[in-house]
Amino acid sequence: MYRIAIQKLLKWKENKYRKPLIIEGARQVGKTWLMKEFGKHAYRNTVYINFDANSRMAELFASDLDTDRLIMGLELYAGHKIEPDNTLLIFDEVQEVPRALASLKYFYENAPQFHIVCAGSLLGIALHEGTSFPVGKVDFLKLYPLSFNEFLMALGQERFARLLEKQDFQMITSFKQTYIDALKQYYFVGGMPEAVQYFAENKDFTEVREIQKRILTAYEQDFSKHAPHEIVPRIRMVWNSIPSQLAKENKKFIYGLVREGGRAKDYETAIMWLSDCGLVHKVSRVNGAGIPLKAYEDLKAFKLFAVDVGLLSCMTGLRQGTLLDGNNLFTEFKGALTEQYVCQQLKTLEDLSVYYYTNDKNSCEVDFVVDAGELIAPVEVKAEVNLKAKSLKTYQEKFSPKISVRTSMADFKKEDWLVNIPLYAIEQLKFIV
Repeated sequence: MYRIAIQKLLKWKENKYRKPLIIEGARQVGKTWLMKEFGKHAYRNTVYINFDANSRMAELFASDLDTDRLIMGLELYAGHKIEPDNTLLIFDEVQEVPRALASLKYFYENAPQFHIVCAGSLLGIALHEGTSFPVGKVDFLKLYPLSFNEFLMALGQERFARLLEKQDFQMITSFKQTYIDALKQYYFVGGMPEAVQYFAENKDFTEVREIQKRILTAYEQDFSKHAPHEIVPRIRMVWNSIPSQLAKENKKFIYGLVREGGRAKDYETAIMWLSDCGLVHKVSRVNGAGIPLKAYEDLKAFKLFAVDVGLLSCMTGLRQGTLLDGNNLFTEFKGALTEQYVCQQLKTLEDLSVYYYTNDKNSCEVDFVVDAGELIAPVEVKAEVNLKAKSLKTYQEKFSPKISVRTSMADFKKEDWLVNIPLYAIEQLKFIV
């Protein structure tokens, strides 16, 4: 299975100002596999340490964090000498031993020659609880479920994925049915590596659903095991409300949908916990279009998306038969899967901040607005071929962005102020904005 993140890891390795690297991401998005695969291909040796229930490692890091002493202990554990340039040190489930996280500061300052990558399924939580290493001493890499391009590659459709990257839209349009069929499969299967791998090998939708149910069960177990006891019921309620939140015409998160009479103060901590775990994407509203967009963020209004479109389709009980039902899948429960899909792809694009826009009267809503640093671009999502984009036109007239994007089932087309990008090519937005 190919992951684009491997290229980022190779760049990290070659960077002479490299710091210990922390890979963040939800459980089961493939962090452990990625680290081991990187070690296998880019280093002569790999030392893999899982800190979960590892009393020996807990003891090693419990006393002083002198790097010479730690390396000696790691060598004894591995059974061989650790050559700095030829060995990758992998610290997995590192949040289980907070002192190991704290040691990264000293590796950076006193032993930068060692190549260290870390991950943990609930690392986001540990980092937000004020773990004792300062910002600036580590690098970060976010890992998400497989994007649609990576999904194509996993299915043996590398040539179609490469064609998208070349942006040869004349050729792409000739083969659009191949992309549409794969996109339908992606809506059902999603990008969780275990589900994708099984589907690539067996093309069995029924077993894919079982895998997704197991992943969702594991997430629910994490709530009970790792979250503060008093907020566990609220986390569950927020998590289970996501399908109904997205099934609304206006997808803004409504606390009253979680529970009648629900208010922000009841659920803010639960939402933050889910976000820190990487299980949800919180997309905030903006009420302006200046650079940076964050200056126009309205912290009270936001949309909440799941980590993966396949898991969302499992939570909603999407039927396998819908895949065969023309393009109705894309409009299923008010296009919620399509908006989820677009959000998920935008989140995988580097150096892109994602928001949505509504005016103060709520008479104009643009599904997403992206901040690419020097450029702000509105993105309207259409789950069908009906391309009326009244809100996008209103936004264009008010803010005059250099480029406005509509993504739909229609073919690629560049007009005056508007670019239509097919849904299956939305990752190519990074080359357009």
